[in-house]
Amino acid sequence: MLLLPIIDLYSLVVFAAVVLSWLQLPASNPVARIVDTLTDPALKPIRRALPPVSGIDFSPMVLLLGLQILKGLLV
Repeated sequence: MLLLPIIDLYSLVVFAAVVLSWLQLPASNPVARIVDTLTDPALKPIRRALPPVSGIDFSPMVLLLGLQILKGLLV
């Protein structure tokens, strides 16, 4: 099924977004712009529902968990 590798690839992009947030690259960085463009549509609704706790953004973890649940349902 083609959808499973796409979910895995998107999970890697979300993980890259987390790592890039730690590196605090400038917004003008092309890699940061691409990763933000790919992840922001999925992360923004989660961020609205789940605000940061003590300055920690848990939205990528929630998205990764949701992707794994979706993958499990498809298998």
